[in-house]
Amino acid sequence: MSNQNIIKKIKSDLNKNIDQKYKKGAENYFKEKIKVYGVRSPITRKIAQKYFPKDLDKKQIFALCEQLLKTGYMENSLIALAWAYRLKKKYQKSDFKIFETWLKKYITNWATCDDLCTHTLGEFIMQYPEVLPKVFKWTKSKNRWLRRASAVIFVNPVKKKKYLKNVFQTANALLQDQDDLVQKGYGWMLKEASIPYTKKVFQYIMKHKSKMPRTALRYSIERYPQKLRKKALAK
Repeated sequence: MSNQNIIKKIKSDLNKNIDQKYKKGAENYFKEKIKVYGVRSPITRKIAQKYFPKDLDKKQIFALCEQLLKTGYMENSLIALAWAYRLKKKYQKSDFKIFETWLKKYITNWATCDDLCTHTLGEFIMQYPEVLPKVFKWTKSKNRWLRRASAVIFVNPVKKKKYLKNVFQTANALLQDQDDLVQKGYGWMLKEASIPYTKKVFQYIMKHKSKMPRTALRYSIERYPQKLRKKALAK
């Protein structure tokens, strides 16, 4: 099956599964304007699995992923990112440029940002930690999604007791970021870090809570007992 035929078949299947009520709900849920067919995620994932091009090599599949991402549709992005993650055993260091380009060019909402970062990029930095200095540069970007990505990329690795130093470094860089979605991103990162590093993360939060926006603070302490949450929120 040619690349264009794959894209056409995906589009056809998505069109057959549109749920208008779900579409309206999704459009209202995001603050940003989104492009969405209105297909529920479980169905979209099945379509992704159905049309995964097993006969193509990684380079060809990544090219297809980019075609899907270019459309701007949420469902196409979910399919593209599912395919990219499925190739995780074939990642090479040079693939970082591809993933970073996707992040810069095609990520326009928190859902696709988090999908790319918690799966493909999160896995990638565990295989190639030498790219971490490049990831840290995202904290200074004018692009809100790169700044959010600089934190969310650690959500899964830190639960596996990796990169606590980088987590704190990133939190320091984003500490007073004015964007609420960036605040939620690094707050989420600290929340996940608090699972394996309960004491160290709480000490960090208590040290920096006076400078942390309330949104980030509330996210970061969600997994702590009520007594400690009250302590962190106390002025």
